[in-house]
Amino acid sequence: MSDPAAVLDDLRSESEELDELVGELSPEQWASPTPAAGWSVAHQIAHLAWTDRAALIAVTDPEGFAAEVETALTAPDSFVDDGAHEGAALPPAELLARWRAGRDRLQQALREAPAGSRFPWYGPSMSAASMATARLMETWAHGQDIADALGVTRRPTVRLAQVARIGVRTRDFAFGVHGLTAPAEPFRVELTGPDGELWTYGPEDAAQKVAGPALDFCLLVTQRAHRGDLSLRAQGEDADRWLDIAQAFAGPPGKGREPTGAGA
Repeated sequence: MSDPAAVLDDLRSESEELDELVGELSPEQWASPTPAAGWSVAHQIAHLAWTDRAALIAVTDPEGFAAEVETALTAPDSFVDDGAHEGAALPPAELLARWRAGRDRLQQALREAPAGSRFPWYGPSMSAASMATARLMETWAHGQDIADALGVTRRPTVRLAQVARIGVRTRDFAFGVHGLTAPAEPFRVELTGPDGELWTYGPEDAAQKVAGPALDFCLLVTQRAHRGDLSLRAQGEDADRWLDIAQAFAGPPGKGREPTGAGA
């Protein structure tokens, strides 16, 4: 992951696919409620635009980003929602233009960043590749909320590998944010990608194991679906616990989603 070009290409493709979904929406559709409580389709795009702006500041003006962090600390429980509400109040065409311009500027800045650069963030500092992966994960996850709101079923792509990777790497974070000690031993994760390819992480002989469709794992770690509605299997007590608390995004423990009752 030292070369961010591939993940930046994936981020661009993911953003363009979401753009196709929202680009021709009516004002009423922009106002449609999504599964995220209190957030409409407009809120979802506004949040992506807001985070792209924050990431651009982190990449191009680290001192300026420190001021952004200070502002966030004055309202730690509401600054994300505040940013989304502000953007969602814009006319849809203006919001769409802001998101498009911001993501293009961030793409250019990350591609031009010197090799080995690290950028400040709300948690640990990030490389260009890590920043791009995080943006792809958020774009995919918030895109899922929008698709759900519009009643659209998206075709999963191999870009999910980027989301799955960050989901695996945040295992210890998920335990820590819940006040739990992370397991000392690595887990084995085996996921079936959209094209039928098996994606594997961790030692083959690990005692703790998680397996299932890559799409389901990505929905779980981004908390876009309840575990009870997904076809994921855990082997071992710690792996089973992880599936209850998995979280690939920064911040306090997410509330997750209620089960639909439809089963896996």
